[in-house]
Amino acid sequence: MKKIVACFFIAMALFSMTVVYANSENQTLPGVNEGEIIEIKENAERELQEYTELYGNESYGMTAYILDKVRIYSIPFCFVGIAISAIYQYVIGIRRLDVRDKGFGLIIAFITILVICQILPLIFALVMRGWRS
Repeated sequence: MKKIVACFFIAMALFSMTVVYANSENQTLPGVNEGEIIEIKENAERELQEYTELYGNESYGMTAYILDKVRIYSIPFCFVGIAISAIYQYVIGIRRLDVRDKGFGLIIAFITILVICQILPLIFALVMRGWRS
């Protein structure tokens, strides 16, 4: 029952984070100018074009771009996960050993994810630049 309630709250949180502007063509996010949105889009397209030129292929450039974004956004995600896991292990786990073990397992998992997300773009770059003819 607890898992169903937790999944329900997670789903509700995900649905509540999305903002839909269905009927308006010119409506933008509050506090953001259209010029800023266009600038962000142009920067992303320029960065994607640089990766495409660097690797010589559109699919390799797209892969490098995606791996770079994963590398950047995995850092805060994993730090938050490690902090929550530490709370499980050191705060809640003082009284319950099963929760302490769960926290320790989550810490190991988040550190593994962080290392993989940081090393994978480097491995991709070494393979594409070094071993490809």
